[in-house]
Amino acid sequence: MPRTPATASQDRSAVRSLLRLWPYVRPVRIRLFAAAFVAVLASCTGLVIPLVLKWMVDGPVADRDTAGVWLGALCLLLLGVAEALLFGLRRWLVARPLSHVEAEMRADLYGRLQRLPVAFHDRWASGQLLSRATSDLGLLRMFLAFPLTFLLVNSVTILFGVVIMLLQDWTLGLVILGPAIPVVVVCVYFENRYAVVARRSQDQAGDLTTVVEESVLGIRIIKGFGRHRSQALAFRELSSTLRGTELHKARLLATIWAVIVTLPEVAIGAALVLGVVQVADGELSAGTLVAFLSTALALRWPVDSIGFLLAMSQEAATATERYFEVMDEAPEEPDGHGGRAAASDGGLRFDGVTFRYPDASPDSPPTLDGVDLHIRPGESMALVGATGSGKTTLTALVPRLHEVTAGRITLDGEDITAMSREELRSRVAVAFEEPTLFSASVGENVLMGAADGAGAVELERALGVAQADFAHALPQGVETQVGEQGLSLSGGQRQRLALARAVVGQPRFLVLDDPLSALDVHTEAAVEAALRQVLADTTALIVAHRPSTVLLADRVALLSDGRVTAVGTHQELLRSNTEYAHLMSGEPSGTQFGTQFGEQEADRR
Repeated sequence: MPRTPATASQDRSAVRSLLRLWPYVRPVRIRLFAAAFVAVLASCTGLVIPLVLKWMVDGPVADRDTAGVWLGALCLLLLGVAEALLFGLRRWLVARPLSHVEAEMRADLYGRLQRLPVAFHDRWASGQLLSRATSDLGLLRMFLAFPLTFLLVNSVTILFGVVIMLLQDWTLGLVILGPAIPVVVVCVYFENRYAVVARRSQDQAGDLTTVVEESVLGIRIIKGFGRHRSQALAFRELSSTLRGTELHKARLLATIWAVIVTLPEVAIGAALVLGVVQVADGELSAGTLVAFLSTALALRWPVDSIGFLLAMSQEAATATERYFEVMDEAPEEPDGHGGRAAASDGGLRFDGVTFRYPDASPDSPPTLDGVDLHIRPGESMALVGATGSGKTTLTALVPRLHEVTAGRITLDGEDITAMSREELRSRVAVAFEEPTLFSASVGENVLMGAADGAGAVELERALGVAQADFAHALPQGVETQVGEQGLSLSGGQRQRLALARAVVGQPRFLVLDDPLSALDVHTEAAVEAALRQVLADTTALIVAHRPSTVLLADRVALLSDGRVTAVGTHQELLRSNTEYAHLMSGEPSGTQFGTQFGEQEADRR
């Protein structure tokens, strides 16, 4: 089930949340302020129309002045055209800057996601992050384009309209103002309840996005196990939950709209009856009543839209909160924050390294506990251990995908925390057991591991080492697009391309996490033969599960329950360590078998 890592805060403030958008709005504030001013001017232009009607009714119409009527009609036409042009100008003013704001926010979010530690990505569902980068930012752009402006415009319009009505007849004006207090009370109540439901809806939309993404990426598993009905049922349940939340939002919005629309309509009806009585008694001119009612009707949209604008503002506030939940996450520790004094040993050294995952229980044992290991310059060391012993975690610490909890790791005597990540990762190349390829060409995927400027020569060399010459037989050769996750290739082909990516830059340090697990016997032998030439010029740590991979290394370290329990050559450990012999043989009585196997392999080498 998708995880929603954050929930709405009980003491949230929509205004406080939305104010966090100011750094992004500030560069385009002049155009936004100009757009707001133009919109206010257009709205106020509309309020002049009732005054023209008053003049026409009490003047030319009452006096049967045809020329005056045509003059009034021309004024009304010009006012209408001016209002339309001003609103069009407002839209033109906001279109470009708001698309820029959205693009900047999306770029910042993507950049922050790249800088956040791996532990963050382990904790968050990808669909939640995708929904923040797409639908949430779309809501914010809509808020800046429409509700933000028209909350101001409609407030100013209502204020001026009420002043005009009070000046025309204060008794009728008080009748119109009667519903103001109940409307305000209902709006406050509505805002608090709608905020909770809006947040729930956006989180559920993120969960639904996660399900869709996982279903697309795992379509082979779903089809292979015939689980499409159960997946469809899970999707339908989440979709139904989201539908229920959206209906709840609709009911809340309908309630507030009903109150906001009904009370002013009743007030207008009452003002109409009272005004007609005053006209009949000669206390009010017909023109004044027409102007008063026209003004009241002109205020219907600004008043009626309050609920709609508040709803959009609340959704924008929750979208802002969700956006800054990611932006407020602490990125990886700053580069070069100061390591200990450099040691005299070269190569790769683990010195008392302890590691516990950030979300692990404080009472649980650490994943790695006091690991001491030294891989000499130019040496290859195989890392062997049972499943769950911490091998992959240890390799992830070298390029600082995770930060050590205690102890330190040095490269050629320099603490890795004392160098920038860019420098560290230029020295260390990695290949993981689960190869990840991107929606790009074969060549682009491989050259991601090389420095800028690398070309065909480096690509061909890396493909040769990884025995990935199959790339030339693809429809467009190395320019062939491999597709999302590289699923158009076999597991062995993906693994060979990942290995090519690791060696293309001729790194000084190489970390390989069981890089040959998906290869057949013959391909594995060919890759090993080429890889030995690469390992002769680099310092390497190789996670190995099979004896053939272990034989690539000069020495072997046995990792057991997060500790290095033995270090030696393959033959030494086979003879002296029962656990190692068992791991190599796969049999309970692995010592005798493993010793025999070691002697045979020694003869082969």
